[in-house]
Amino acid sequence: MALRTNCAIALKALKTFSDQALKRRSPVIRQTPMADLEKGLNLKRLMAEGGLRGETLRAFLGTYLDAATRLHHPGYMAHQVAVPHPMGAVAALVDAFTNNPMAIYEMGPSAATIEYAVVNWMLEKIGWQPMPLPGSAVTAGIHGGGVLTHGGSLANLTVLAAARGRAAANAWHQGNPGNLVLVAPRGCHYSITRAAGILGLGRKAVIDAPTDADGRLDPARLAQCVTELRQGGSKVMAVVANACSTAVGLYDPLREVGEICRDLDVWLHVDGAHGASALVSDRHRPLLDGIELARSVVWDAHKMLRTPNLCAAILVRDHRDLDGAFQEDASYLFHEKDQPGFDFIHRTVECTKAALGLKVFFALAADGEAGIAAFIDRQTALAKTAAGMLRTAPGFEVAVEPQSNIVCFRVDGDDDLQLGLRRRLVEAGKHYVSSAEFQGRRWLRLVLMNPATEVHDIGELIDEIRQLHVPCPPDPV
Repeated sequence: MALRTNCAIALKALKTFSDQALKRRSPVIRQTPMADLEKGLNLKRLMAEGGLRGETLRAFLGTYLDAATRLHHPGYMAHQVAVPHPMGAVAALVDAFTNNPMAIYEMGPSAATIEYAVVNWMLEKIGWQPMPLPGSAVTAGIHGGGVLTHGGSLANLTVLAAARGRAAANAWHQGNPGNLVLVAPRGCHYSITRAAGILGLGRKAVIDAPTDADGRLDPARLAQCVTELRQGGSKVMAVVANACSTAVGLYDPLREVGEICRDLDVWLHVDGAHGASALVSDRHRPLLDGIELARSVVWDAHKMLRTPNLCAAILVRDHRDLDGAFQEDASYLFHEKDQPGFDFIHRTVECTKAALGLKVFFALAADGEAGIAAFIDRQTALAKTAAGMLRTAPGFEVAVEPQSNIVCFRVDGDDDLQLGLRRRLVEAGKHYVSSAEFQGRRWLRLVLMNPATEVHDIGELIDEIRQLHVPCPPDPV
């Protein structure tokens, strides 16, 4: 009875939270000072005395949600975080209550089975051979492999650990040879250089790939870059391609890059954290033409697949690459046993792992592939419309024509002005935008994740920026 009562309180609070956001009755963002928020939430007293239930829970959620950033608000246009499908949130509740750490099959058979199916769905979307079901007649031969993990940064780290294992088989026991390098465009996600640091390669091992003026990999010069590195004594562990780039959402030419990497026998890793979901859309799948030539792909479901945080897929064309990424010894986990399913634990940094596949499955199964494709098509079309509105507005400049749901723009003025405008937008709370550097300049950045955001919301944002951009009168002398 207590569970039912408290769930009812929480659901009512969440519905009010969502309704207020959708109807713009609350700001999209309100940054309450932490000291005030800690006091208002009564954190110390509740941790010491307990009692978070019933009316106390209702009051707590009122304060908590009042200070929460409202991704459901149509003015939310800031970051690459999904406005989750409600069914994905239901899955998160089921996962939290059952609490099956399913990296070991016996600890969560249903969750592991669903993750296996979700990974295979992604492998097939890329164009790779899916994993055969354990116990099936089809078990021999090379096939794809994968695992879901908590975020793209951890996924990129895992993939690069696998690439290191192929380039330097003894690195796990003897450490890295001093000549390993990565080749990546300067605009790659920061998790690539972070992974290089964690793996002991160092930032110096990340070599800037040749790119065009917009930061996309330049196939014409990539082969020369790899060849010159090899001639200089370096061993190229992997080439990293963006699909799409974090800052402006542009896709690298994957087919041309993939063919070069294939001919040079170099591991191609595609960071498709944000943009791989376009594989679901017939209209936008051509942006990823050639992705099947990669050796590994990262794909975040908590972006364009409308899955609650966090859920990122690590996917490889040859399952053996991922199965050899880690070498471990734990007698309480790794031993001979009856195995009616599949253990994911040897493919991931994590030992205890949430039922991430359940959240993807619920979000996908609610409306099917057609629903996800329609969402991707809508948000991309909205970005193109927004770019057109901004481009024709006096005093505005658009960085590039969008290929995804990301739009970078700026107003006439220096970089400090762009950051100042963003700060004032956030303080006003009607519209929440982010910013990024591109081509040596600071841009305001829209990431159109919310299915409730309409064209008129873009127009209202432009009007608000115009009002904020009016020069202040000079101080009287």
